[in-house]
Amino acid sequence: MINEEQLYELINSPEETFRVEKTISVNRASKFGEAICAFANDLPDEGKSGDLLVGVNDNNEIEGLSLDEQIEQTLLDFSRDGRIIPSPTIFTKIFHLEKGDVCVAEVLPSTLPPVRFNGKICVRKGPRREYATEQEEKILIEKRNRLGVTFDVQACMKSKLDDLDVKLFKLSYLPLAIDEDTLLANNREIELQLGSLQFYDMQNISPTNAGILMFGVNPLFYIPGAYIQYVKFDGKELSDNDVVEKQFSGDYVTQFAQLKSFIETNVVEKHLPELGSAYEYNYPQKALEELIYNAVIHNDYSVNAPIKFYEFTDRIEIINNGGLYGNARNNFPNNNDYRNPILAGAAKVLGYVNRFGVGIQRAKRALHKNGNPEPEFIVDQEGSFAVKIFAK
Repeated sequence: MINEEQLYELINSPEETFRVEKTISVNRASKFGEAICAFANDLPDEGKSGDLLVGVNDNNEIEGLSLDEQIEQTLLDFSRDGRIIPSPTIFTKIFHLEKGDVCVAEVLPSTLPPVRFNGKICVRKGPRREYATEQEEKILIEKRNRLGVTFDVQACMKSKLDDLDVKLFKLSYLPLAIDEDTLLANNREIELQLGSLQFYDMQNISPTNAGILMFGVNPLFYIPGAYIQYVKFDGKELSDNDVVEKQFSGDYVTQFAQLKSFIETNVVEKHLPELGSAYEYNYPQKALEELIYNAVIHNDYSVNAPIKFYEFTDRIEIINNGGLYGNARNNFPNNNDYRNPILAGAAKVLGYVNRFGVGIQRAKRALHKNGNPEPEFIVDQEGSFAVKIFAK
């Protein structure tokens, strides 16, 4: 993060550049979002952060604003509320200077471009901020292919375009992911449409792992662990007889919807304890949804074992492959990181995730409100993450 001396250098620079934007607006969400998105895309490929200076006018003068933590919260929200996908990395700091306050939002370049704000790819061209052309979009895709390291953005080798349900992508996903104006003017070939959203690797001429998981005709052919195993036991132990077993497999667009419906109709039970009182539930549906989607998003798909969704008479256990990932290892669940950021973004686009990084807290809050005991998270087992949700 820059210091005060470096801030004055930016303020006194003659004009905005690839890496600096100045504004006196404090509540223009679209202006902030487009600036952050453009910095994250780093079109010139400098590999350096960009700085949004709030409190500096067009004449490179400190405007004399009085700023507090609310402006920081407004800026940081862009890193977790799903308006920008994939989620950007933002650091903020308020400088209380002699002529007024200046808030700096430092945005790191994304390793997963193109980054979109409300469905549009924003880039900086010198002092100007614009929407990306088709050629610039291809440049960003090529950069992602070079930088991308997470499993979901890697090419699913030997797979072909025919391995994807393109109709499912066009009808169920594309209208939600891309703004209407761009969609109406979109004459791009299907490979570029998929590639721009990280579902196709233009360099290797094959779908990415995220593409196979989200829209694959048969994801298990390429990713054997891409399914969820549900088992209902007649007791409290794994050794007890199972009374129901079901496998959720296929593309995740379909799986997400099936899981939501299954939880509602087969897992959540309600009863009327006495005449005139409200219904009571064994589990809050929202908590179970949050936790199973969390397992899908954070699963290690390089392991061939399924995600486990086990229902006992007194609890539910959800277990995914791979332990805590990245920044989440420190101060869980307050810190968050994504093993599969493209899957996380897709779940947000489809409406199954409301906000990045708060699924665990939302689930805990729903359980508490329903009167369930505190969930138990098992984070110290090698190669797995588990949560136990106890019945009311």
